[in-house]
Amino acid sequence: MIPRYSPRDVATLFSDQARFDTMLEVELVAAEGLAHFGVIPAADAAVMRQRRPVVDAAFVEAVAEREEITNHDTAAFVDVVQSAIGMPEGAWLHYGLTSSDVVDTALCLTLTRAMDLVIDDATKLRDALTKRAEESIDLPIVGRTHGMHAEPTTYGAKFALFALQVDRDVQRARRARDAIAVGKLSGAVGTFSNVDPDVEAYVCECLGLTPVPATQVIARDRHAEVLYACAALGTTMEQFALEVRHLARSEVGEAEEPFAPGQKGSSAMPHKRNPVLSERLCGLARVLRGYLVAGLEDVALWHERDISHSSVERVVLPDALTLSVYMLRKATGLASGLVLYPERALENLLEGSRGLVFSQSVLLALVESGLSRDDAYRIVQAASRVAIEERRDFREVVTASDEVTFSDEDLARLFDLDRLLRHRYRILDALKWRA
Repeated sequence: MIPRYSPRDVATLFSDQARFDTMLEVELVAAEGLAHFGVIPAADAAVMRQRRPVVDAAFVEAVAEREEITNHDTAAFVDVVQSAIGMPEGAWLHYGLTSSDVVDTALCLTLTRAMDLVIDDATKLRDALTKRAEESIDLPIVGRTHGMHAEPTTYGAKFALFALQVDRDVQRARRARDAIAVGKLSGAVGTFSNVDPDVEAYVCECLGLTPVPATQVIARDRHAEVLYACAALGTTMEQFALEVRHLARSEVGEAEEPFAPGQKGSSAMPHKRNPVLSERLCGLARVLRGYLVAGLEDVALWHERDISHSSVERVVLPDALTLSVYMLRKATGLASGLVLYPERALENLLEGSRGLVFSQSVLLALVESGLSRDDAYRIVQAASRVAIEERRDFREVVTASDEVTFSDEDLARLFDLDRLLRHRYRILDALKWRA
């Protein structure tokens, strides 16, 4: 992932130094497991741990130079580590293992750690949306369907619905985290031909992973599930950002992205405060979904393994996890800092719609008075067109109609905004995680 979208903590997890360091830990714990079950001398395993090389930039460069000869990155890694540990103890490195035992187990451990960051940041986004829901549950705003004025809702209801969706994403991310928190040290084609299953269990327990049956590689539907969790989060953030973009339009003006001192909205037009962060989130969500497609295509491999997935994963897995964390932190800032304009929202709701948001109330009242639904619908539809075309208030048109004979008290009830929003607090009860 390019530096612009790479938070340091998650990017570090996927650095070459971190990758080799994690692989080295798998190798050393495997040696300790072999020693624990009496396969190799315990003293040799202790020396291997004692002589553990520091994985720094020089180490990474040494592996790269060795790979120029081996044309095999794991073999190059093993050669460099073995040389650093020295003989005869170093001979036990990688004993009974195949490359995928080390690479896949290390990758799963890294993805587990990265998913912990994703889950933590997604929970913070959910909580930020929840806080805004509680703060703005009493602020009316027009609901829109097909982009058109519908019935009233509140800002708080919008925030609450987004919080609920993010919470579902958190649950998906936790399941994906559990699915990827696995390891295998079952050797070539996964038959334990040269390593005992107890060693696999020992290593996985030490690393906080669960041993799973495998071919030569861990099944890639697990990795695809991680990518789906990331893509789902990205799509939720896109949905929230798209709502902000719509509400921020000049002719709507019901919300606005936070604007920092010194910030410029346009290089040419000083009055502009463009929703650039929301647009960025919408664009990056497309990238995340693209990674998911690549991950799904990695699931089908030849027989017990091929490496067609490897080149793909070197790109899409680090990028997807890094980008997910970046987007979550930006979306949380957007949710927390979003500027609301409730006065403009109320103006759009009542004056901008000319009261047409109450059309269903009038329709239902006419049905209650004894009219058929179709007759009532036609009366309200005609009154609505008059209000729109003659730019008149809908209540005024209804009151003047010979076909509508409601008392002033009835009309006041039908056009009462609070009546339509009387159940607005109910959605807050669905936010089960609220303190």
